[in-house]
Amino acid sequence: MKALQDKIRQDGIVLNEKVLKVDSFLNHMVDPQLMLEVGQEFVKRFEGLTFDKVLTLESSGIAPAIMTALTLQVPLIFARKHKSLTLQDDLYVETVYSFTKQVHNEITIARKFLAPGERVLIIDDFLAYGEATFGMARIIESAGATVSGIGIVIEKSFQEGALKLKDAGYRVESLARIGSLAGEKVTFL
Repeated sequence: MKALQDKIRQDGIVLNEKVLKVDSFLNHMVDPQLMLEVGQEFVKRFEGLTFDKVLTLESSGIAPAIMTALTLQVPLIFARKHKSLTLQDDLYVETVYSFTKQVHNEITIARKFLAPGERVLIIDDFLAYGEATFGMARIIESAGATVSGIGIVIEKSFQEGALKLKDAGYRVESLARIGSLAGEKVTFL
């Protein structure tokens, strides 16, 4: 997606050969027009498929996921990384490793929000090793629902996440595929 690649080139900051900072438009401050275009692009990429819900992980995936859900006119669910007083019982729980934060998180979704037979589109901001995406997929499948597609805003193709997801049989659509962050330069595939 050219507009996304242009924004990454313009405002993305390469911190090292594995980390790209996009906090000025995706995961701290959000460019709502770009996120609307991202949501519309995901709907185009998955044209012909029907989805009952969109699922993401809080918090950076919410902006692109809500625009995707809005375009599809289906509800958005986001997996919580932190339990709250109102979210304690009757939960799906998975442990996932965050590459960016270098910690394990327990992600949770209330069981009442996923039903057997539902078709779910996962949307996530970044794909590195696929841990968060696999965790969301395990929750969907344990609910008896189906992962009908996975949309990734920015894929770091030099890491193995996309290959592992595709090898597991999932359809993955990435809007910006980064081949390298070497030399403080973003190279797209």
